[in-house]
Amino acid sequence: MTDYDYDLFVIGGGSGGVRAARIAATHGARVGIAEEYRYGGTCVIRGCVPKKLFVYASKFSEEFEDAEGFGWTVGERGFSWDKLIAAKDQEITRLEGIYRRNLESTKVEVHDSRAVIEDAHTVRLLSTGQKISAKYILVAVGASPNVDTELPGVEHVITSNEAFHLAELPRRVVVAGGGYIAVEFAGIFNGLGVETTLIYRGEEILRGFDWDLRTMVRQEMEKKGIRVLRQDTFTRIEKNADGSLTGHTKAGLALETDQIMFAIGRKPHTRDLGLDKAGVEMDPSGAIRVSADSKTNVDSIYAVGDVTDRANLTPVAIREGHAFADTVFGDKPWTVDHSLIATAVFSQPEMGTVGLTQDEALQRTPNLDIYKSSFRPMKHTLSGRDEKMLMKMIVDADSQKVLGVHVVGPDAGELAQILGVTLQMGATKADFDRTIAVHPTAAEELVTMREPTERLRG
Repeated sequence: MTDYDYDLFVIGGGSGGVRAARIAATHGARVGIAEEYRYGGTCVIRGCVPKKLFVYASKFSEEFEDAEGFGWTVGERGFSWDKLIAAKDQEITRLEGIYRRNLESTKVEVHDSRAVIEDAHTVRLLSTGQKISAKYILVAVGASPNVDTELPGVEHVITSNEAFHLAELPRRVVVAGGGYIAVEFAGIFNGLGVETTLIYRGEEILRGFDWDLRTMVRQEMEKKGIRVLRQDTFTRIEKNADGSLTGHTKAGLALETDQIMFAIGRKPHTRDLGLDKAGVEMDPSGAIRVSADSKTNVDSIYAVGDVTDRANLTPVAIREGHAFADTVFGDKPWTVDHSLIATAVFSQPEMGTVGLTQDEALQRTPNLDIYKSSFRPMKHTLSGRDEKMLMKMIVDADSQKVLGVHVVGPDAGELAQILGVTLQMGATKADFDRTIAVHPTAAEELVTMREPTERLRG
């Protein structure tokens, strides 16, 4: 390995790249890493973390209202967008500092520059032009938001990147998209008092999740005052003399608004990265093709995280980075199991899910027992809020193995984490049934549902 400047050079300072760099270094590798923006990646800098902080902020409007049902008298209220942005920025700066210190503490050499690939063992830092050699190169550059570049007026839209840095909170906003980012930001804007519309081309929002949850989340969003337009898309966007926007849609609507945010998916951030020079294969979307152990078709180049478009979640990228480092530098080979991943959508109401949807389960077995329970959370018996919670369990009727558990309601994401452990262990319905309930909680419903609400056979 001494023929190279580094044993490993990582391109991208997000969660997956940083984890790989640190673990490889603890195994004794000489590691360098380059990041062109800020360390921490999309999740920490302009993704999961600031978004969750915004979700917390947006929920206080309802918390103030709910307090009256419990005897509280809430006085005059006000909200400062500037204060929220400043507090968010301070926290992100703190977290980036932690990422840098963690790299430095493991003797990883940090380069604040965009890096591109020159060949199978060489990268070039654009800030200085320096060429660096490495026995292995790991690409962990993530993904970036999509926009419809062919749409007339697309230059007037923002994405989630810009939403975190708006100079002022808009009075009206239209969010285009139906995935988790679109749905989460619709809830954020609405909770902060913004007149919010969500427009989505599909039949129902949150494609890829269980149908019952998709429907319920959309219905609850509409109860909260979010206008949800389905099976419609923008045809053009105009900027008006007063700075406002008019979004014209395929269905003939003219949506007057102050901001239009596109959240229509993300694309691997591989453009102009030099992958072609090294002969790295990519799919038509620009994602890097990799094997189960994250190796590309070039033996010295690996890739982890969203840039591979396998399971685009921060904890998955972290696991992939760790597995790569252990396998290549730690003599402890292992791969990440992408088949069972618990996840949360911080919509309002929140959604937590693990395992198969009902449609996915039917593709594996024709015999299913479906358990469903919908009820008003205990808190809202006094708050008076018209909001329900949903719990759904999908069971293989022949083996009684639990194939999927899906929750909509308060703290659903927290529930999904521990439910992921139970399904990873192969829990059966009987395992849930013999578990004593924790009372009074919403989660006890998961161990007290005795009779299926639906039996699917054949």
